[in-house]
Amino acid sequence: MQLTFLGTGTSGGVPSLGCHCPVCESRDPRDKRYRSAVLVENDGTRLLIDAGPDIRMQLMPLPFRPLDGVLLTHIHYDHVAGIDDLRPFCVFGEINIYADKLTADALKTTMPYCFTEKLYPGVPLLNLHTIRPQQQLKIGTLDIMPLQVMHGRMPIMAYRIGPLAYITDMKTIDPSQEETLQGVDTLVVNSLRWEREHHSHMLVDDAIEFSRRIGARRTFLTHLTHEIGFHDEANSRLPKGVQLAYDGLRIDI
Repeated sequence: MQLTFLGTGTSGGVPSLGCHCPVCESRDPRDKRYRSAVLVENDGTRLLIDAGPDIRMQLMPLPFRPLDGVLLTHIHYDHVAGIDDLRPFCVFGEINIYADKLTADALKTTMPYCFTEKLYPGVPLLNLHTIRPQQQLKIGTLDIMPLQVMHGRMPIMAYRIGPLAYITDMKTIDPSQEETLQGVDTLVVNSLRWEREHHSHMLVDDAIEFSRRIGARRTFLTHLTHEIGFHDEANSRLPKGVQLAYDGLRIDI
């Protein structure tokens, strides 16, 4: 299995619009962060997790091949705003999108033109599947277990895909859901910044403690603001087995 980080930034991306801090003006490409999304590939199966407003540019450098599914974490703009940009993939057939009921219902409101009885020509053809936490999924060669985490007071979806767990925008998790993650090999988890508590996101220390709690062998931090600092400097502050992800990073799992 391979995972490609298409984006590792938070809702505003990095550089942040109007900001002239040293990180936002860095020339290191690892300090440039699109909104968070990943591509998981395994034996010919290609699975996209989230499709935010940068998804067109994120997918442009990759081979143009079918997507077997799109897993959504939640309805926030930085995770779903690019769904319409997936329409070129409809040349391969309908796009199967998997989301919890809250997200699926909201998509029908934000993209009503995709879910009417009579679709006008050119709209993306979306096959929307409503899923629940702990509902085992099989997409191509991938076995997927959705689970619920809390984004502040908002329940959102995370995913365990065999030895991989992908979690973004988490603040807390119920012990019953956390048990699903025990012993995971590779954890990708949100880590907004080092300091200044946030009402709906974990900070770096929270993510490290969570990683240790579930026994992840290695952890990649994502959904990062410019406050995380320069890539190399921030990485040097992290313990063994934990590192910052960056846009374009591809790992074997």
